[in-house]
Amino acid sequence: MDLCDREKNTNVRISLPAVCFVWQIAMIILFGVFIRYNEESSPFWIEHRKANNISSDIENDFYFRYPSFQDVHVMIFVGFGFLMTFLKRYSFGGVGFNFLIAAFGLQWALLMQGWFHSLDYSDGKIKIGVENLINADFCVAGCLIAYGAVLGKVSPVQLMVLTLFGITLFAVEEYIILNLIHARDAGGSMVIHTFGGYYGLSISWMLYRPNLSQSNRLQGSVYHSDVFAMIGTLFLWMFWPSFNSAITDHGDGQHRAAINTYLALASTVLTTVAISSLFQKHGKLDMVHIQNSTLAGGVAVGTAAEFMLMPYGSLIVGFCCGIISTLGYIYITPFMEKHLKIQDTCGIHNLHAMPGVIGGVVGAITAAAASEAVYGHEGLINTFDFEDAFKNMTPTRQGGHQAAGLCVAICFGVGGGIIVGCILRLPIWGDPADDNCFDDEPYWEWACEHIPSGKMTIMSHPVWLTPAPILT
Repeated sequence: MDLCDREKNTNVRISLPAVCFVWQIAMIILFGVFIRYNEESSPFWIEHRKANNISSDIENDFYFRYPSFQDVHVMIFVGFGFLMTFLKRYSFGGVGFNFLIAAFGLQWALLMQGWFHSLDYSDGKIKIGVENLINADFCVAGCLIAYGAVLGKVSPVQLMVLTLFGITLFAVEEYIILNLIHARDAGGSMVIHTFGGYYGLSISWMLYRPNLSQSNRLQGSVYHSDVFAMIGTLFLWMFWPSFNSAITDHGDGQHRAAINTYLALASTVLTTVAISSLFQKHGKLDMVHIQNSTLAGGVAVGTAAEFMLMPYGSLIVGFCCGIISTLGYIYITPFMEKHLKIQDTCGIHNLHAMPGVIGGVVGAITAAAASEAVYGHEGLINTFDFEDAFKNMTPTRQGGHQAAGLCVAICFGVGGGIIVGCILRLPIWGDPADDNCFDDEPYWEWACEHIPSGKMTIMSHPVWLTPAPILT
């Protein structure tokens, strides 16, 4: 404990460049050995098209998936990035470190997910196309969610380590849940949000700072930082239907997923506003609730997005999540910090972890209630992939498998987070001291910094300000 909690040194001049250079070179080598284009992105597409009687290039998966990929990509880099700029002096770190770990994470995700899902055993190569890019972004989303719990309290080197292990754990739990257990999770309520939420919360628990109150002056927002964060919220809110439907089967399932998400998000906004006003003095709204809880419905509807949840069911899910998430910010977050020693900067427990669990439960109930009368014979098989080894699966058993998938996501998140948290406690990562958290100054050059004494520093050069002459 004494070794881990000794005096902090935030100089990452050697460690950060070393990690970035070495890991990027490793990515180049691994990509050179393993990664190749798949049949729809290689020059052999023409031969593949003729051999399979595909009429035109428009049937290439690129034209079906790329619009959704664009939306998901914007969510990862713009939505998540700007959502984390709410702290008054940590906007560079919020959007900049989001950029860094997403750029590294998607490369590592293509490899890790490729080894599990896209490996061609005939030549030992991973074949990638546009769907792999979407899945890599999903994988990165789990790590960005975890980043929200430790925002402002860790160094960029720690974030790279968090991402390296987070992507690895994600790929394993995703394979277990989707392939071995055969749970369905189109929008990632379990695989992405539940795992990412509890992974980040467990790391935050391991990195607990008893004297974090010394940085209380910076653990808040100002008017313009909340506006920037709201930009992230709006990007996420608008594109979430694409997120939940991006990798579903073409046709009715993808169509349903977009509709269900669209409705759940709309319902969540109204209940979030209602609860925020009801529990604030004089009925005023809290911008924290509007930035975060309004997205909870999109998280919770993810697993059941392609199921026959029905439009009114989507509205109910959104209605409940708006209430639960907002109350979580009001009551549960302070309780967790005071009694459980979990310091959750962005409130990911209320936006991702709890709604993710709700989404897993909704998915299990909806799957167990499925029937041929509602889906049709072919529709039931197609929606739940009752084929090959699972051709004798019944909806009731599928509901049990969905619940098992939720348990696996929680276990991997908590267990993995505790192990990675132990690693991140080592005094070699350049993390800030308790009185220097939530501040960009330790890791970023400031173009213009105002000093209370009347002196302004421009690129580290002091300039004394003098009053302008009064013109008469």
